[in-house]
Amino acid sequence: MNTQPDAPRHVVATAADADAVLRRLAREGWTARVGFALPDQAWDVAAAHIVLHGRIGDDDTETVRLAVLAAARGTGIVAVCDAESPAGRALVDDLGRIGPVRRGADAPETGGDPVASLIPEQRALLDRLAAGDTIAAAAAAEFLSLRTANRRIAEARTLFGVRTTREAVLAYLRQRQPE
Repeated sequence: MNTQPDAPRHVVATAADADAVLRRLAREGWTARVGFALPDQAWDVAAAHIVLHGRIGDDDTETVRLAVLAAARGTGIVAVCDAESPAGRALVDDLGRIGPVRRGADAPETGGDPVASLIPEQRALLDRLAAGDTIAAAAAAEFLSLRTANRRIAEARTLFGVRTTREAVLAYLRQRQPE
């Protein structure tokens, strides 16, 4: 499975927001295609720089499944849906397991609030690391493979713009909102 870190994943509220994101992605070399189904071909399609887009209804679990499968194969995703609907929550959660999900047309690709860009797995790992766990212990506690945990921590380091895991944990602790 290719989970290319730079494959864009956007969940937006309106078709106008989707158009804005798609225009920006076209300038960056992505080819837009309507719909989330990919033809039967090689599994890894990341090199083709395809971004699939379309609307997902409030209870459209089949389209969510297609979008997540396409993202796992390396495509970019721009989905128009209510992120608070059952299908929208499932989409954001499932895409978040692949990598960062941007919400809205103005969501920055880099920068902005790194803590808000973290997926739940990254937050849980950083919380455990801050409490003194090793990455291996944190991965086991979160039911993740060590490889996945290392990938999530590497993505967090990139979001925070730091080089070491220790720096990422410290940046996370400084920037997170009190609960």
